[in-house]
Amino acid sequence: MQLPPEHTDSTDQVLALYHFVDPHMLESRLLELQSELQLRCVDAGVLGTLLLAPEGINGTVTAPAVALQQLADWLVAQVEFSELQYKFSPARVGTEAFSRMKVKIKPEIVSFGPVVSPARATGEHVSASRWNQLLADPDVVVIDTRNAYEVEVGTFPGALDPGTSNFREFPDYVTQQLDPAIQPKIAMFCTGGIRCEKASAYLLDQGFESVYQLDGGILKYLETVDNEPNLWEGECFVFDQRVALDAQLQPGDYLQCHACRRPIPKSDAEHPDYVVGVSCPKCIDERDNSRRARFAERQRQIELAKLRGERHIGPLSQGKGAQGKEPN
Repeated sequence: MQLPPEHTDSTDQVLALYHFVDPHMLESRLLELQSELQLRCVDAGVLGTLLLAPEGINGTVTAPAVALQQLADWLVAQVEFSELQYKFSPARVGTEAFSRMKVKIKPEIVSFGPVVSPARATGEHVSASRWNQLLADPDVVVIDTRNAYEVEVGTFPGALDPGTSNFREFPDYVTQQLDPAIQPKIAMFCTGGIRCEKASAYLLDQGFESVYQLDGGILKYLETVDNEPNLWEGECFVFDQRVALDAQLQPGDYLQCHACRRPIPKSDAEHPDYVVGVSCPKCIDERDNSRRARFAERQRQIELAKLRGERHIGPLSQGKGAQGKEPN
């Protein structure tokens, strides 16, 4: 996989990547890989977050295009990541997607809960054209595996919304709402594909007969659906400062509240409850005055850092909300 043809070596791009492996293949190398990746990324000016776990790698980073291609090439050259899934997309002009580089070791690259093995078996990956056929099949139950704040921004017609606030709630949704004897055929989708790897593996373990997943997620669908009807409705939330992308994969009409991390329509910036970095109409009642005061102080420090021409590298998130990381 190579960079988009319109890039120049100095063009900032976003690189989203993931790969699941047999845990026994990777666990002894985690510390070595963490050190090597941190050094390579810092030396190349790459910013963002990479997660390592015994089950694999996941992350989203940004840098000039040539630096990202070199990082992707190095990862694919590692035997554990030779089949790495990764995708380039344009960075949002005039914004800084990340303020620093972090390579973290975690128990899971996507927090889920039940032990599943995507490296062993997942649902059938289907293309955009096959996905459109599944959407029209009355015998197939289509599920949006993303969280409620993402579904609110956009989804496929007829897709079920599990109403989750984080991915760890998805297994409970399956237990309470789905039955393989009644709904044997399930088709699922997410932003870039990684959550469906775990969700589909889990459904197979639970005895569902036929499980399908949109290959490469919503973002690949929007990229490759040119010769088919584009059935996507709304925008697609992404986990960087582009916030949401429209059907042409261009930055859309959403901002992100940096207090609760949720996407909000740009029109909410005119709402009296919206204060940059402090509150928005969705979270104004979720914080007490002392927490809002702390958020206001953090925002003040960010603005002071900008005036000095520096990056503010304090805590990257505050409160609860859209804090997950999915590579897209």
